Amino acid sequence: MAEFKQIIGHEQIIQHMQNAIRQKKISHAYLLCGESGSGKRLVAEAFAKAVLCEEGGIEACGKCKSCKQAESGNHPDIRVVVREKATLGVKEIREQVTADVQIKPYSSEYKIYLIDEAEKMTEEAQNALLKTIEEPPEYAVFLLMVDRQELLLSTVLSRCVLLPFYPVATGKIKQFLMEEKGVPDYLAESAAAFSGGLVGRAVQYTESEAFTEQREEVLHLVKYVDQMTMAEVMENVKLFASKKDAATEYLDMILLWYRDVLMYKATKDINALMFANEPEAVADQAKKRSFENLQGIVEALEQVKQRLKSNVNFETALELLLLYMKED
Repeated sequence: MAEFKQIIGHEQIIQHMQNAIRQKKISHAYLLCGESGSGKRLVAEAFAKAVLCEEGGIEACGKCKSCKQAESGNHPDIRVVVREKATLGVKEIREQVTADVQIKPYSSEYKIYLIDEAEKMTEEAQNALLKTIEEPPEYAVFLLMVDRQELLLSTVLSRCVLLPFYPVATGKIKQFLMEEKGVPDYLAESAAAFSGGLVGRAVQYTESEAFTEQREEVLHLVKYVDQMTMAEVMENVKLFASKKDAATEYLDMILLWYRDVLMYKATKDINALMFANEPEAVADQAKKRSFENLQGIVEALEQVKQRLKSNVNFETALELLLLYMKED
């Protein structure tokens, strides 16, 4: 389990939780809301670990028996609600929460329940949980984690302290990947840029061969599209069309490249580039292309992304895009 000091971003949420620990005003139910990969589970675990730490501080000491039990995943007073099916049913909530919460903590002042993907509870399960969080035992703390809070009943929402998770700054993610994960500069830059501010997603990208492959394919296309024959352009259309499931990622990567070129053309600032290890190629394209052409490509990319959502013929839209990119 992570500790607060190991978490990137989310300073306000961490401060709120640490103040609650310091003032001994821990709420019975918290709703941690943010996209998958935003760090909800890490923060929830760090909070549970700190609350139960025998040292009694606002940060888990990592050395006491409680912290070691939490670290090993065997703390008797941290209960992780398990979902075995697509939804979390009323039976699971009754067995793992409603019945269990009647048993006092084994070794701590609190007993903490972690419910990940809580929006997957059925309506019956939510109502069963509601009865518990409406009149919980003094020692019970519930940490619900959701991607979409609107899927929870309003009655459940009203009983929780809402903690929204916002994107983490790209620079912080890049620094974390390089310093803590040992990721090379160029890969950390790309992963951070494409993560959407989600540290977990950025880490996944750096560990994904598919992401590295995508990056190389996109770089080959944008660097050499001007020199390609029509046959080669069509080969690239077929290549990208065959990977429609990852189409948005490809298009976003191409979009970042042309924004880099546009930015460099306007500022001549290499330090602002997302593709930081390709300064010569970016500068070369900036020199060759006009502002109007680059802005047109960016707009065309946005249109293709919209068309992709509308289920139009992706291959045709992609062909028109590449032909536009080939013009200068």
